[in-house]
Amino acid sequence: MRDLLLGREPKDFDIATDALPEQVNETFRNCRLIGRRFRLAHVHFGREIIEVATFRGNHETAEQTSDEGMLLRDNVYGSIEEDAIRRDFTVNALFYNIDDFSVVDYVDGVNDLKAGVLKLIGDPETRYREDPVRMLRAVRFAAKLGFNIDPGCEKPIFELGYLLDEVPPARLFEEILKLLLSEFSVHAFEKLRHYDLFSHLFPATDACLQIEEQHFPLQLVLKGLHNTELRLREGKPVTPAFLFAVLLWEPVRQLYEKGLQRGAVAQAAMYDAADQVLADQIRKISLPRRFSGPMKEIWIMQIRLERSTTPRKAERLMQSPRFRASYDFLLLRTESGEADEKIAQWWTHIQEGTVLDPPPTVPASSKSKRRKRYRNRHSARRKID
Repeated sequence: MRDLLLGREPKDFDIATDALPEQVNETFRNCRLIGRRFRLAHVHFGREIIEVATFRGNHETAEQTSDEGMLLRDNVYGSIEEDAIRRDFTVNALFYNIDDFSVVDYVDGVNDLKAGVLKLIGDPETRYREDPVRMLRAVRFAAKLGFNIDPGCEKPIFELGYLLDEVPPARLFEEILKLLLSEFSVHAFEKLRHYDLFSHLFPATDACLQIEEQHFPLQLVLKGLHNTELRLREGKPVTPAFLFAVLLWEPVRQLYEKGLQRGAVAQAAMYDAADQVLADQIRKISLPRRFSGPMKEIWIMQIRLERSTTPRKAERLMQSPRFRASYDFLLLRTESGEADEKIAQWWTHIQEGTVLDPPPTVPASSKSKRRKRYRNRHSARRKID
């Protein structure tokens, strides 16, 4: 209803009804009940899924909340008016009555919609404590709709970010995709940092972004998010693996460089850095292996892209299924001033078949070279023996 009143095409339609989930399930053979904390019915029509929610009512017992006030169960059913009052934001509590094609508004949501204001229903701090993800939803809707967050709803966000630490990592993964794998990702990212929420989602990355290198702020995350926006607007594919590779690259890079300084072999240093950053990150936001695996490949490939010096090696590297994503990642690093522009140009030309000279290479550290010579020498001796 919100998007229709704003003149936008809705991405989907959600149904609210007084029928219980079990009744919806009995009515439609192609129905599946999901959720434990918030019971929903998903009605399948081919590839389309219509989400059907039963009107929620007021809670009568305190046993449904945690010590921090977070809702643990949310399956108390009620009337349409009770359901509207229990929604998060006024602009999300508008119903379209299919009987008479009217807008049902119990919370003055239409006026807030016209004013471009995002306002919580009820006491803001209580509502955030009930579900800390509402802070992320406030950021998402403000960025997506171009709305201002009501001052009374905005102030607690600065103080309650720590509540996100208690949200299940799998749920935060889905919320991050909605926030940053979008056409408003740059605006959402800036708001996350403004309200100090980003530090609770990506603590290692946030710590890196606090430090300037050579008096310049690190730019790769912003450029990566801007690239995501452009690709989506052009109808090009985007993947969570590439997005998270961008978001976590700075802590990986810094750990990798520390490994090189200690004398580690480049590939081993990168693997160690990637494993450590991913292990720390999944405590905050879960990363399915179908994404974390490609992320590591993209990072490892950066070393090979910088050190492949012959067309024959380049040809083999271009056969890799991760080559294109890794090449795009290299271009982002170049735009950010981190990687050598001549290397990126060489890879661009070799794909076009116009390269003449070998690219400049990033030399291994002297310790790494000595270690490689030592390993090769002793390997030869073992073979002779």
